[in-house]
Amino acid sequence: MQGDPRSTTLHGSAADQCEMSPQTAIEAVRAAVASWDGVTTGSHRFGGIEFRVGRRELGHLHGTIADLPFPRRIRDELIATGRARRHHVLPRSGWVTAPMRTSSEVSSVIELFRQNYDRARFREDESEVALSADGDTGQTFRKS
Repeated sequence: MQGDPRSTTLHGSAADQCEMSPQTAIEAVRAAVASWDGVTTGSHRFGGIEFRVGRRELGHLHGTIADLPFPRRIRDELIATGRARRHHVLPRSGWVTAPMRTSSEVSSVIELFRQNYDRARFREDESEVALSADGDTGQTFRKS
């Protein structure tokens, strides 16, 4: 016998849909993302918390939403699959906005930050390999 269909949502069980306070949601995302190697946090120029790897912004938080930059192709996929929506201020850009009012939404936001983090680290590794210059000394030069 199947369970009550009303107890399951698109993002999981009804328990996953419990509302979180904005501060609890922000703190959960901050704790997860800031723990990744090379991630720094700071104040965002429009308010909220910003996350970076080097000079690259992974995204930022404002109250109950997260804003993250993606290439347009990935942005379109995220919107089509319902993982994010067009950016609330710059809808034609590659930026997306994702809500973080429930534990399920917070988990999804953390996954989006991780996707950006992995892209940033991959690009950093690619730059390092491309800038490996001196075959005699084996030195690696980082782009600044």
